[in-house]
Amino acid sequence: MLDNPDVIVTAKEVLEHESKALHKLALAQDKSFEEAIKIITETKGRIIVTGMGKSGHVGRKIAASMSSLGTTAYFVHPGEASHGDLGMIEPNDTIIALSNSGEAPELSDIIAFCRRFNVKLIAMTGKSDSTLARQSDCVLCLPPIEEACPFGMAPTTSTTLMMAWGDALAIALLNIHHFSKEEYKLRHPGGKLGKMMLTVADLMHSGDELPLVLAGTPILEAIDIMTKKGFGSLGIVDQENNLLGMFTDGDLRRSLCKDFIFKKISDVMIKNPKTVEPKTPALDALRIMNTTGKGITALFAVEKGKPVGLLHIHDCLRAGMA
Repeated sequence: MLDNPDVIVTAKEVLEHESKALHKLALAQDKSFEEAIKIITETKGRIIVTGMGKSGHVGRKIAASMSSLGTTAYFVHPGEASHGDLGMIEPNDTIIALSNSGEAPELSDIIAFCRRFNVKLIAMTGKSDSTLARQSDCVLCLPPIEEACPFGMAPTTSTTLMMAWGDALAIALLNIHHFSKEEYKLRHPGGKLGKMMLTVADLMHSGDELPLVLAGTPILEAIDIMTKKGFGSLGIVDQENNLLGMFTDGDLRRSLCKDFIFKKISDVMIKNPKTVEPKTPALDALRIMNTTGKGITALFAVEKGKPVGLLHIHDCLRAGMA
């Protein structure tokens, strides 16, 4: 491990420098941000984000964030645009171009294309008098800042502000479009985030798969149904299909006695079992199964007291949640 206090000092200085710049950006918000949002929301086509170098890397992230939050956006590399990818852009699209100097020569063909075909152009730049700014329909101009780089040249603070401004655009559009958590989940089915968004309804068994019997069912008949359904669990309901209790393989072993075969399932069921709602996060349901202390491997999902689904711990395991 490095034993150099100057490294920590440098880290703090850079972070404090960029933090102050972000605060400065927040205070500098004006009508131009509202105008940019207006242009984007009125766009009939797609949002195209472009930029060269470090600005391009930031642009990719902005496009990705917008797309995941309900605003269709793509990144087009300005160099590739000059060699055919301009064909990806249509007159009803809107372009957001990132360039701190506003003079990146690679953007010239995109700028000319916008002016020729009347494509709306939003500039995100540090120079309000730059070529990019003068040719744009809306200019998001960074406040005067210094880069964190000791030479004052490498894109550091400027790209941080662009990234944050892109986040602000994406979240503002999310609120305007009333983008819901359910829609967000549909766009993030994979990875850890996707698993965190799963609900009991996404994994549960329902319909004819449900292992349910009436309270008056003879024990041997109930056990036969539980065996055929294959969940090792059984829900006991009344004539109105209200869940009264639950019976499992473990309860079967604990209930064995001389007159066992003459009992009804309601005589040996566990009354008022733990249940969940279909909208309950699957991770929360798994936590209930793991922490109850009685080796629960399944939970019934109920709505207004009636069972609508069954979540088994194996369903959670198959979804990669363990």
